[in-house]
Amino acid sequence: MKDGQSLYEMKNYGSIETKLDALLKEKHMTRNGLARAVGSRFEVIDRWVSHPLEKIDGDLLARICCCLDCEIQDILEYKP
Repeated sequence: MKDGQSLYEMKNYGSIETKLDALLKEKHMTRNGLARAVGSRFEVIDRWVSHPLEKIDGDLLARICCCLDCEIQDILEYKP
């Protein structure tokens, strides 16, 4: 980080990406099946799979981990 510059002002601080697509394939589950299992809309799960995350719903993340019997690090990855 440059002197006097906040993380918010930096342009290349990285992103949080998901490995949910690969995990769903490993568990033989569809996006629609996961959405139903965790009580969410398909569009929400699709966004988690298809796009870099902007905001993370902790409750939904916990439900996904419970449903897929996995840890947070199995789903989320920091990309610098």
